[in-house]
Amino acid sequence: MVIRSSWMRKSFATAVIGAVSLIGSPGLSQAATSQQLQGQSLPASKVTLASAKRVDLTFNYATLPLHRGVANGKTVWFVVTDASDAGIARQLGLNFAPRLANITVGCPGCAQNLATDNGPAGLPQLMNGNTAVKFLDAPDFSPNRVDVAGSPMPFPPSAFHEGARAGAKYSPFVMDANKVVYDAPIVAVGDGPFDVTTHTDTADRVLRVDTTKMEVDLLFVRGFANGKPILYLSFDSSDPLVATQERATFTPVLNLSPAADGGRLPSSARAAIFSATNGKFGTLASPPSQGQAHLLADGMIEKEANFTDVSVLQALAGGGDAHNVFDVFPTDTSTSDRALYSPLWDLQNFMYSSKAVASGENTAQTDSNLIRSLAAKGVVTSPGGTPLRSSGSIINCPALAFTDSAPAGPQTALSASVPVGGAQTGAGGTATDSKDRSGELAALALAAGAGLTAVGAISLRRRRSRS
Repeated sequence: MVIRSSWMRKSFATAVIGAVSLIGSPGLSQAATSQQLQGQSLPASKVTLASAKRVDLTFNYATLPLHRGVANGKTVWFVVTDASDAGIARQLGLNFAPRLANITVGCPGCAQNLATDNGPAGLPQLMNGNTAVKFLDAPDFSPNRVDVAGSPMPFPPSAFHEGARAGAKYSPFVMDANKVVYDAPIVAVGDGPFDVTTHTDTADRVLRVDTTKMEVDLLFVRGFANGKPILYLSFDSSDPLVATQERATFTPVLNLSPAADGGRLPSSARAAIFSATNGKFGTLASPPSQGQAHLLADGMIEKEANFTDVSVLQALAGGGDAHNVFDVFPTDTSTSDRALYSPLWDLQNFMYSSKAVASGENTAQTDSNLIRSLAAKGVVTSPGGTPLRSSGSIINCPALAFTDSAPAGPQTALSASVPVGGAQTGAGGTATDSKDRSGELAALALAAGAGLTAVGAISLRRRRSRS
């Protein structure tokens, strides 16, 4: 079990690991919090998020521009990854996600309205100004993230608790006075120095904050799209267990975004992402390993991600992520497929049949078309044996890059047995419902037996004193 508090900060080792360079001044400062490890850089030609300053393959992080804001009277720091307007996306080096314009349909709270306090300016102008961008709310990064593998099967975990929770009016998605919607998650709160070791005031994927260079290092996620390996970022989930597994902020309001099973609907704000609940595990490489059991099996999910203990970063770089599968990607050759890209992902958990597991067919999948084909044949279903469809959980995961050739698609036609779309107000009931229940994954965990510790119902807080 991971217990985090500010007194647990450690000094950084001065030794250089292999051929890796260690840069930055020792200790903590307001300008640059933590030292940065550098390894192999991904060529810029493979980075879809053009504003990213650098993508490090050795230590599994991306360096993004940092922006200053204010929420509830406190300084906050945010990044911007996607925009619903093509021209602004090109201007700022963001992913173009046109369907984000739909996010407030039936869910006004799914995007913070920046025009409320910032006036008639657009976000690009606000970010270039001398004053901080005003947000309606911010995440609370103080909760202690706990994620303990189950036994004898690693998934569901035996205990879990998300490491960050959204404020009542917080969403990572914002709308400016021009009605353009952006993915602009807050990643740190306060004036520094920042805790990037135990993450009391930063998101759990923040490895370094530099308020002089105005940049932040963020742990990315490895996955697949259209049969190709990809990299993406992860910031929020509407489900507490998914947020814990993703090292993300629990943001329940996103559960009301339009629309469940709406990955193919232009009127939806969501795209589809697929995650295996009982894929192969036991080897670090993916393939063959994949899914939530694989993510928990090596014990690294229980540990903090930081530059102090590189074992977590190296394990993830070696294949330790869940390796979820995107349905679409910004590089898809089909214009219609590219138009379906969104950083707001409708999570579809797929479970192999007992026959498929017994015969070893539960090896890693890399293409959503094949997953849907397996679903049509009954090889995979949603947990519980129902037809594959939305879990009712949302993940905010902007595309970052690809590491081989670019994912190209195309999507294949849907089988008649695969749901095409749901109600435009989401899949999970009310926001209150989503707080009280933990969604499909948590239901799996609760069904795992008496060994589950309900850490999610316990108020766990770090010690707030700073020495």
